Amino acid sequence: MGVDLLGRGVGFAEFWTERRLASLSSVRPDGRPHVVPVGVTVDFASGIARVITFRHSVKARLVAGAGAAGLAVAVCQFEGAHWSTLEGRALLREDAESVADAVARYARRYRQPKENPARVVLEIAVSRVLGNR
Repeated sequence: MGVDLLGRGVGFAEFWTERRLASLSSVRPDGRPHVVPVGVTVDFASGIARVITFRHSVKARLVAGAGAAGLAVAVCQFEGAHWSTLEGRALLREDAESVADAVARYARRYRQPKENPARVVLEIAVSRVLGNR
């Protein structure tokens, strides 16, 4: 079940398109939180947020370990009093097409990342939006 990100307006889209870092939060199997800074891109039409990372990172291993159902995660960014959190389930994508698409999106929002043969993508199907943006 996704949410209508396009219907949230221009201010919301600008907030998630302008260059700023976010945090990715997930929970380890033992219940401890795992929170790390990330760059995130949002496809407003499909309701998918993407994070590129390394195959052996903790976040990638947590998502991979969750299997086909994905892992519940949240990405949050803020600037001053303005903040927005996207919640959803993350799946790990390793295929070349998904990785290339995510890298191109990342390059548009941030900068071209260095080559990395171990790069993977966390695709988050956004199911809830919180915040004042």
